Amino acid sequence: MNKSLSGKIFAGLFIGLIIGTAIQYLFNGVTLMDTYVLGLAEGAGGMFVSLIKLLVVPLVYVSIVCGIVELKDITAFGRLGGKTFALYIINTIIAIAAALTVGMIFQPGAGANLAGTVEKSVELTTTETPDIFSLIVNIVPSNPVQAFANGDMLQIIFMAILTGLAIQALDKRGGPAIKTFKMANEIMMKLVGLVMSLAPFGVFALMIQLGATLDGNTLMSVAGYVGLVVAMLVFWIFFFYPMMVGITTGIKPTTFLRHTREQILFSLSTASSNATIPVTMRTLTDKIGVSKSVAGFGVPLGATMNMSGVSIYIALATIFVANAFGQPINTADLFTLGLTILLLSIGAGGVPGGGIVMVGVLLHQLGLPPEGLAIVAAVDRINDMFCTSSNVVGDTAVNTIVAKSENEIGVPADDVEATPVTVS
Repeated sequence: MNKSLSGKIFAGLFIGLIIGTAIQYLFNGVTLMDTYVLGLAEGAGGMFVSLIKLLVVPLVYVSIVCGIVELKDITAFGRLGGKTFALYIINTIIAIAAALTVGMIFQPGAGANLAGTVEKSVELTTTETPDIFSLIVNIVPSNPVQAFANGDMLQIIFMAILTGLAIQALDKRGGPAIKTFKMANEIMMKLVGLVMSLAPFGVFALMIQLGATLDGNTLMSVAGYVGLVVAMLVFWIFFFYPMMVGITTGIKPTTFLRHTREQILFSLSTASSNATIPVTMRTLTDKIGVSKSVAGFGVPLGATMNMSGVSIYIALATIFVANAFGQPINTADLFTLGLTILLLSIGAGGVPGGGIVMVGVLLHQLGLPPEGLAIVAAVDRINDMFCTSSNVVGDTAVNTIVAKSENEIGVPADDVEATPVTVS
């Protein structure tokens, strides 16, 4: 999401809030406002929400198939690929577990009382979570058409992974299928871009509805939610990754932070993992001394599947919406939620506004009102900046650890402070 679009979404948020608040306090009971203005806002907001829901299933399926196909080079890299892949997954799992723990402790969105702002036709019923055995068994769909029709994300993700592996197994004969899915992925990216270009208007309409029944507690809850997301991502960037690198490689945390300073600033300004790839490569090879073979393989892979920042973001956003709409997530739901976030975060790589779309997927999976997406989208730019920075610094940390384990890291000629690890 570019700065211009983010500014328009912010404008839509505040103007919608102002109009909705004015209707609530200045024009309450006026037929023109209650019937026509709010009715029009409800219709426009509903159409925008439907557009987002329209994209969810095909986007997740196609993007994960493409991601699986692009990971086929891991077998060629053998041990190096296995280590990189495993560390990216472990990193994401740790981030998800930490985010869910923090979310359950601080309960962002509690007290916002947004349930009354949702149209009556929306049923606020959380999907009942089965036991672990039933969950694993039910991941395999007996009817793929029904899985797509019901929007069962775990079953859809399973089918996407299976499809990607089957295409890989075809070797060169799978070329036409790969091209087809890549083209489908490009089409989905274009559709996401088109829908996101309507986000300012959709947020505007939805916030008029919310503003008509909004109170001060809601504003404080949103501010608390943003603060919690940013605080956790900042901790991940400046404390967790430097500490892990220090423990596993011997590079001082302060040295690691000094080397990644340019990368952090660039990712904050662009909010794009792909745009930061050249900077990440330079950070690893020129500043930290990682070999080009390790960095050349690990960085593009990380831009696709190392989504610890996205995982933290969408986990806390989902808990926020659940609490704000009076449907707090139970402890029994955390396993399903965590597993879904893990699979979806990998599929979010390279998707414009991917975090927002993935939040929409989780809201649908949990039976929560997608109207909460308006607030998440309105403050997305703030969260997305730090989310991207966490992702790319995580790429650097993982590749530094892998390079150290493979003895593929040395001391750059212009750096005398890095730990002297000699390449054999």
